[in-house]
Amino acid sequence: MSAFLGYADGTLVHTLELRRELTRLIREIRPYRVVCMDPTVVLVDNSYINHPDHRAAAEAALYATFPSAGTRPIFPELLAEGYEPHDVTELYVNFSYKIDTYVDISSTIDRKVESLLCHKSQLGPEVGEMVRKWSAEAGEKAGFVCYAEQFRVMKLQR
Repeated sequence: MSAFLGYADGTLVHTLELRRELTRLIREIRPYRVVCMDPTVVLVDNSYINHPDHRAAAEAALYATFPSAGTRPIFPELLAEGYEPHDVTELYVNFSYKIDTYVDISSTIDRKVESLLCHKSQLGPEVGEMVRKWSAEAGEKAGFVCYAEQFRVMKLQR
């Protein structure tokens, strides 16, 4: 399942409404795992400032995952709509300073590049080379033959 919430690129802020919409999706889909960025990453090395809308999406996703999705008193209107609480088991956080898990993405690297190329307002064909380079560096750190994605994994339920 995919969902597009209709927010304009570059201007997203973490609001209660955004968190409610994400909480609704989590309660509807009832995923085992949620993947989001690390909202605490702002300054990366000495060469990159993380986008504020990326951090806003990450923060909203994080708090929709916990505590909102699994807590009855948060967003009681979702209960009235039929969305019962759901506890997510794992949270995979990427673009984090505290990496502890690597996933081999060699078989899906082309799909990753294709999906990023759909973001036409921001990215051009050069993204393929850049993403392959970063994924190869992550793969090397992990000891994989080719490409990896890196995460900080949080076990929310045991």
